[in-house]
Amino acid sequence: MIPGVRKRPTIRDVAREAGVSYATVSRVLNGREWVSPEAVKAVTDAIARTGYTANQHARSLATGRSGSIAFLLTEPQHLLFRDPNFAVLLRGVAQAMSAHELTLILMIAATPEERTRAVTYLNGGHVDGVLLVSPHSGDPLLGQLVQANVPIVACGKVLGHETTISSVAADEWAGARSAVEHLLAAGCRRIAHIAGPEDTSGGVDRLRGYADALTSHGITVDTAYIAHGDWSHESGAAAMRELLDRVPDLDGIFAASDAMAAGTLPVLREAGRDVPGDVRIVGFDDSGLAATLHPPLSTVRNPLDRISEEMVRLLTDLIAGRTPLSITVPTSLMLRESSPS
Repeated sequence: MIPGVRKRPTIRDVAREAGVSYATVSRVLNGREWVSPEAVKAVTDAIARTGYTANQHARSLATGRSGSIAFLLTEPQHLLFRDPNFAVLLRGVAQAMSAHELTLILMIAATPEERTRAVTYLNGGHVDGVLLVSPHSGDPLLGQLVQANVPIVACGKVLGHETTISSVAADEWAGARSAVEHLLAAGCRRIAHIAGPEDTSGGVDRLRGYADALTSHGITVDTAYIAHGDWSHESGAAAMRELLDRVPDLDGIFAASDAMAAGTLPVLREAGRDVPGDVRIVGFDDSGLAATLHPPLSTVRNPLDRISEEMVRLLTDLIAGRTPLSITVPTSLMLRESSPS
């Protein structure tokens, strides 16, 4: 040993300090059962006194686990920074993982090359599980991920893979319905919808909630009042122009994202339409953007903090061998000046 350099503590040092066997320390470190609470406390205290830290490579060899989780985003990289929802999810996941001694690996899989690299990496056993964000139905990546035989939890339902991929989703249908019912209660009768992508569960369920709210009030769903966007500000603006050309007498708008709702505001101002005097608007997400708009946006709160927490909990359960589940988290309506109560 080099003079003056302190030897790194080993498991045997911890066992000696705790007064237990090497095997007991190993069971405590690997989270195995059949260890008494007294032994766990003795080992934990001994680790603190000796300054022992686990050799992650050795632990991986012993347990067959990498100690890493992938946050896999299937959207272009720039959206990670432009769409506030992705940043909120990533932050929430990182916070939830801090209690599990797991390393978070961020992966982007938007282009064919990125997808090939992602599947190769996941097939190599480098992660213990995948948190899948923004999956699109019909995407061949989903089948490749399932074949990789790694536990997967998706943010939002995975259309076409509901029985093979676990998920945590907001109750988007109920949230959308509550938004449209609020507009109806406020006196709106010509309510347009700026829908999300049709190959995402959010796009499908929010459109369904819009339609169900109208039909329950005896209003026929007219496709002229529906335009599609891709969740972005720019697509919201384009959809608003399209709707004003088709149905200029609209008096309410339910946009499937706050970003798309934000895109409607300058277009309505250019058209001389006052919000909320002439047109009331409700978005979806309550991402932080909503409260900063002029006027501040009424919106459905998408509980991303709860969703990220549940995703991590569900994934650690899957890694431990528990049964896959799908969880639905309730939404709530946040009313502001774009459509006050």
